[in-house]
Amino acid sequence: MTAPAAGTEPALRLASASGRWVLFATVLGSSLAAIDATVVGIALPAIGQDFHASLADLQWVVTAYTLTLAGLLLVAGALGDRYGRKLVFQIGVVWFAIASVLCGLAPNAQVLIGARALQGVGAALLTPGSLAIIEASFHPDDRGKAIGAWSGFGGVGTAIGPFLGGWLIQAVSWRLIFAINLPVAALIVAVTWRHVPESRDMAETGRVDIGGGVLVTLGLIGLTYGLIDGPAGGWNRPAPLASVIAGVILLVAFVLRERRARNPVMPLSLFSSTQFSSANVVTFVVYAALGGALFLLPIQLEQVSGYTALEAGISLLPVTVIMLLLSARSGALAARIGPRLQMTAGPLVIAAGLALFARIGHSGDYLTEVLPAVLVFGFGLAINVAPLTSTVLAAAPAENAGAASAINNDVARAGSLIAVAVLPAAAGLTGAAYLHPDLFAAGFRMASFISAGLCVLGGALAAVAIRNPRRAAAEPAPAPAVLHCGLDCPPPRTAQSVTESAT
Repeated sequence: MTAPAAGTEPALRLASASGRWVLFATVLGSSLAAIDATVVGIALPAIGQDFHASLADLQWVVTAYTLTLAGLLLVAGALGDRYGRKLVFQIGVVWFAIASVLCGLAPNAQVLIGARALQGVGAALLTPGSLAIIEASFHPDDRGKAIGAWSGFGGVGTAIGPFLGGWLIQAVSWRLIFAINLPVAALIVAVTWRHVPESRDMAETGRVDIGGGVLVTLGLIGLTYGLIDGPAGGWNRPAPLASVIAGVILLVAFVLRERRARNPVMPLSLFSSTQFSSANVVTFVVYAALGGALFLLPIQLEQVSGYTALEAGISLLPVTVIMLLLSARSGALAARIGPRLQMTAGPLVIAAGLALFARIGHSGDYLTEVLPAVLVFGFGLAINVAPLTSTVLAAAPAENAGAASAINNDVARAGSLIAVAVLPAAAGLTGAAYLHPDLFAAGFRMASFISAGLCVLGGALAAVAIRNPRRAAAEPAPAPAVLHCGLDCPPPRTAQSVTESAT
């Protein structure tokens, strides 16, 4: 297809064949990364048994992906703006597919961990481009509808993922959850090549801050390695302590670099807003609770309660349904009354759901033990996620909205990353504890209560620090178009997008 000429307004219409192809490619691309992140959690028990892996190895299977994704996400968005969103999106999809092959063929846990890190790089390249392409390609009159459709279809894809992954794990092998990415990636590349117009921000002419991305990634790796290795092998060894210290030094160096960089991937000026800083602190605390608990939940269901991979995969399906049904309404309510009430109540309801997870035991009865916790947990997310996202965006200048969302995305992933590293040991789960149902069940109960306590802390922080904005006009502000995916879908870094002819 032919894109609009440079300097003209993007003209794709959602009702046109071209518009539907663009929507199809971007939905499929964003779903590819989102589904893989959730399905791997269900596969952890099977991976552990196949490789005779320790709990630390399983932690790394999850965190290796999150580390590179979180560390490079900001850089990837800048690369798309600078060199072409379609180009970077396609590179990310191909990279993700190649890394998926390596994951599926991994002969041991160490190779799988390395391949997962490479897979996170691909996810970082394709994730920002998905929504950025929509922003840059569709006519302003249809842009909101396109984003809404992208959000809804993406939610459906995320809901199908655990069901499909659980079935593949149970019927054949955990390796197929990676192999299934190949035909999907090939379809995305073909459709993108043929139908998606290229776009870039013509105002972005400086160098991309690659050094900043490398510093934050290495810093997170050092910090995470130390936090996982310390409890597993003992803190009396120099390696974990040196790793944590090196990680902290690298993260401090990243902040110092961003203060001097001409085109920083993380504009520190955004943190001069108390509302923005407070919302990100709440994000870190709440998403740490979510990440740690959801890492352990599939293991509890499969190793302790006797669920199959398929049953574990569909057990959280009500959460997605609740988010799809209620997130838009929650965002609209926050736009009318302000975010403070929901950002306070939401984490408290999530905390109640996490505390109910502690009731899941050896019987694992779905109706009496699992479902009540899942429903309360889902309602808490629906209450909290949309106001949190909109608060972050509203606290930033319009020209930095994309960077603000991407920073918030990274804060959420960093919270989850550190929780996956720390929570198991804090709950007494190390070594091969996941192979001993009674020991793991006791640790899971403790972890559920720790996670619930973190969410209570997040709610208290929101009550103290978040402020409802004053209304400049009688009309309430519109709810953000992207709600169900919350922090996983950062918009492009700039508000203005200029399309050019596809090459």
